[in-house]
Amino acid sequence: MRKTYRNKNIKEYWVDRWESVEADHAMQNKSKYPLSCSLSILKYTEKESVRILEAGCGTGRLLRFFHEKKYDIIGIDFAENAIRKIIELDLGLKAEVGDISKLRFKNDTFSHVLAFGLYHNFEEKMLNISLKETFRVMKRGGILCASFRADNLQNLINDKLFNTPLGGKQKDKIQNYYKKNFHKINLTKTEIRKFIEYSGFEVKNIYEIENMPLLYKFKIFRDRKHRKFDENISRKDGYLLNPIGVFIQLILRSLFRNQFCNLYVVNAKKY
Repeated sequence: MRKTYRNKNIKEYWVDRWESVEADHAMQNKSKYPLSCSLSILKYTEKESVRILEAGCGTGRLLRFFHEKKYDIIGIDFAENAIRKIIELDLGLKAEVGDISKLRFKNDTFSHVLAFGLYHNFEEKMLNISLKETFRVMKRGGILCASFRADNLQNLINDKLFNTPLGGKQKDKIQNYYKKNFHKINLTKTEIRKFIEYSGFEVKNIYEIENMPLLYKFKIFRDRKHRKFDENISRKDGYLLNPIGVFIQLILRSLFRNQFCNLYVVNAKKY
């Protein structure tokens, strides 16, 4: 387990992050995280039996996709500015400000919970509380699909060399050298399994996933459409590399699979 720190606390970080981007279009690339992971747990499920909670919905790329596909889905996020942008874009979307550690929903409400980029924002105590609350609102037989930041070489390099999101201001880059607030928890597969099982779930699978490949940090390796960084385009398409970047990343992944991913995605079931 390794923790990373920044000059802003986690709430300030996400409020500023969502303020800097527009509301999302529905994600389109079904082969990329997190849409690929979401679709994998819904593959053999009748749409009419599905009720989805997207916890930490951000500015709505998954929420819009499943809403447009006529799924019963509601999104929550603690960042009011993110929810406001979603609602202003489409009044038909079900989205609200919410706290994953203290949900308003009754027991056994949801058949599926999607939680990407959420749980690794908490330290141990709050992580346990949030997972237990997730367990509470899910139906028996329900599936949780969630991502966790990997404790590996790629994220260590990211934290040491690239501690500001792409497109961040030079002022932010300088300030991040004076790190004092908890930012994210980085976990091994074994540690993730322990947290998930402690909350009551049974882990079915843990996958090594690329959200933003390390090489994407370098403009020379990005897909032509992504050469000039635009977070809305990247969130819609996935973080795409050009052929040279894809080739190098494939070599790194084939030789060091657990070290050159940035996320572990867990599928877990409530029995």
